[in-house]
Amino acid sequence: MAEARGLSGNGVALRGPYISMITNHTTNLLIRGGMLFVVGVFLALVLNLLQVQRNVTLFPPDVISSVFSSAWWVPPCCGTASALIGLLYPCIDRHLGEPHKLKREWSSVMRCVAVFVGINHASAKVDFANNVQLSLTLAALSVGLWWTFDRSRSGFGMGVAVALLATLATQLLVYNGVFQYTSPDFLYIRSWLPCIFFAGVITMGNIGRQLALYECKFVQEKIHQD
Repeated sequence: MAEARGLSGNGVALRGPYISMITNHTTNLLIRGGMLFVVGVFLALVLNLLQVQRNVTLFPPDVISSVFSSAWWVPPCCGTASALIGLLYPCIDRHLGEPHKLKREWSSVMRCVAVFVGINHASAKVDFANNVQLSLTLAALSVGLWWTFDRSRSGFGMGVAVALLATLATQLLVYNGVFQYTSPDFLYIRSWLPCIFFAGVITMGNIGRQLALYECKFVQEKIHQD
């Protein structure tokens, strides 16, 4: 009985490793979320600069001159969405039992980010004959991005779902005059916008997967050492 009490005590000895594991997982989750948030904010600032330089996006003068100038809420919103997407991707993979089949390396993730920025650069800089040609080209590039760096059903489904929701949210913001697009061709917005959102989801999902992979390796190494 004394030995049993010594093992259990007030419960700390038995629950200690479990609580430690949960605490480490929560800490790693917060760290991953913070890193994804910073990456999302940075990409939002870079891509918004490309759009503004090409006069694709215009903000009303009264908004720019106000305290909420330059649509200050856009980068934080993009950062928050990036964090949620990057954290959900590994969870969905585990839930569906669909592990990422492609080899995961940071070099591949960096190439995915470069292609995503290139797609945005094409939407802002390259002159196409018409918006239909531009939309079809960006759609092909976005699907190619998914095929090259993802190829998972969960990634494709989540990319399409988020792209539709984000496009709807953007349409509502434009309709209410928060900002506007020059020469909109589809319900106040640009028709190629869903392609950009889709490519962004795939990119942030790959970053989230890579960060989750490092967390799994860290936990396995710690369990092996213990």
